[in-house]
Amino acid sequence: MDASITPVLCLIGFVVVLAIFFLASAIKVVPEYQRLVVFRLGRCIGDKGPGLVLLIPVIDRPVRVDLREQVREIPHQSSITKDNAPISIDFLWYYKLVNPTESVLQVGNFELAAQGLATTTLRSVIGGILLDDVLSQREHINTLLRTRLDEVTERWGVKVTNVEIREIIPPRDVQDSMNRQLTAERTRRAIVTESEGTREAAINVATGEKQAAILRAEGEKQAAILKAEGELQAQQLKAEGYAGALSKIDAIANKIDQHTVTLQYFDTLKTMSANPATKYIFPMEFTNLLSDFVKGVGNKA
Repeated sequence: MDASITPVLCLIGFVVVLAIFFLASAIKVVPEYQRLVVFRLGRCIGDKGPGLVLLIPVIDRPVRVDLREQVREIPHQSSITKDNAPISIDFLWYYKLVNPTESVLQVGNFELAAQGLATTTLRSVIGGILLDDVLSQREHINTLLRTRLDEVTERWGVKVTNVEIREIIPPRDVQDSMNRQLTAERTRRAIVTESEGTREAAINVATGEKQAAILRAEGEKQAAILKAEGELQAQQLKAEGYAGALSKIDAIANKIDQHTVTLQYFDTLKTMSANPATKYIFPMEFTNLLSDFVKGVGNKA
C-alpha cells in the first residue's frame, strides 16, 4: 500500500511544482515605471504593462526596460580645441526611454553604445571651438552635445534630456595665465573700489564745505542786513534829533529881535577887548545895528 502511494505522491508533487513554475513564468506584475517587451517564438509582439501581464510559458520571453530618466557619467576625456590646446572634460548626460520596443530592437547594449557616442561627440564638438570659448561658453557646449547625441539616440527610442559639463581642466600654462589674470582683475577691482571711496569721500567733504560756506554766507548776509538796518535806524533817529533841535532853534530865533543880536555883538566886543591885539575889525552891519540900538533906547526913554 505504501509502495503504491509513494509514486503517486511524487507525481502530484512534480505536477504542483511544475504548475507553480508555469504560473510564475506566465504571470508578471509590471510597475508603473517599467515595461515588458515580449518576444513570442522570437518575434516581438510589443511592450506590455503596467500592471498584471499574462505570458505563455516557454513560448513568450519578456525583456524588462525602465522608463525612468537615467543619468550616466562620462569620465574625463582628453580633447583638442580648435586652436590646438589640450583640455580634459567630464560631463553628465541624462536620458529617458520613450519607445521601449525600439530601445530593445535597435541597439544591443545601449549604455555602452551611448558612452562611446558621447565620447566621440564631445571630441567633435570641442574640436570646433576655441579654448577661450570652451572655458566661457559651457551652456553653448551643453546644447551642442545634447543636440548631437539626441540625433543619434532618437532612432534607438531614447531621448537625451540634458547634458551638463561638470569640470574643464585646461593646460597648466593656461591655468597659470588664468590665475594671473584673476589676480590682476581683483587688484583692479580693489583699486577701482578704493578710488571710488576716495572720490565719494572728497565729494562728501566738498559738499560739506559748500554747505558750510552757504551757511556762513547766509549768516554774514543776515548780520550785514541787521547791521545796515541798525545804522539806518540810528541815522533816522539822529536826523530826527537834528530836525527837532533845528526846529527849537528856529522857534527861538523867531523870538529874537534886533536888540538881542546887538547885545550879542557887545558881548563879543567885551571878549575881544580882553585880547592883547591892537587891531579890531567891525563888520558894516555892526554900525547899522548900533545906530538902530541907540534909536531904540532913545525911544524907550
